[in-house]
Amino acid sequence: MVNIQNVKAEPAAQLLSPHDSVVVLVDHQPQMFFGATNVDRGEIINATVALAKSAKIFDVPVVLTTVAATTFSGPLLPPLAEQFPGDQPIDRTTMNCWEDQRVVDAVKATGRPKIVLAGLWTEVCISLAALSAIDQGYQVYVPTDACGGVSVTAHDNAVLRMTEQGVVPTTWLTTLLEWQRDWGRTETYEPVMDVVTQHAGAYGLGVTYAHAMISGH
Repeated sequence: MVNIQNVKAEPAAQLLSPHDSVVVLVDHQPQMFFGATNVDRGEIINATVALAKSAKIFDVPVVLTTVAATTFSGPLLPPLAEQFPGDQPIDRTTMNCWEDQRVVDAVKATGRPKIVLAGLWTEVCISLAALSAIDQGYQVYVPTDACGGVSVTAHDNAVLRMTEQGVVPTTWLTTLLEWQRDWGRTETYEPVMDVVTQHAGAYGLGVTYAHAMISGH
């Protein structure tokens, strides 16, 4: 039952903001991409790079982590690494990055209660970490388009398993727009539109059209 006296113009506490979020990107590496078949790999790459660019616009801290980079899985996805020059990903042996104290410490150091978690594979490295973080009180949001699984079934089952435990499924674009939330925030408007134009498909094309045809009107 709504209490009309308490109704006011403010966002829900569960919404992401640039001030309460930390992004954790897990195992976007060649060997992991080889096994991802639930969706076109190019779509995962596009979503992942777009999510990274979005975090940078809003100064959201990003934790990069890889698994067996020099012995099996290969280096971090180059267009992702380009977004963080000089940053060395935390390289692990654990499939569940939440079982590596360095990763946990990096997240804790940000002081942020909401984790935006994406990577490969959805059914292992993402679901295990998401469930572990949820178990310790974090709110976890998974942009599923920046994740990939070894099959459609594996990916979908992992998303279902996570959502049943309170993980929020989202997308890179939803995350970006949730951080922006108000087009009156002019300091981030143009950078947001740049990312949309570069990565958001038909929506980005529409922005390009609007700029070309009705800019200044």
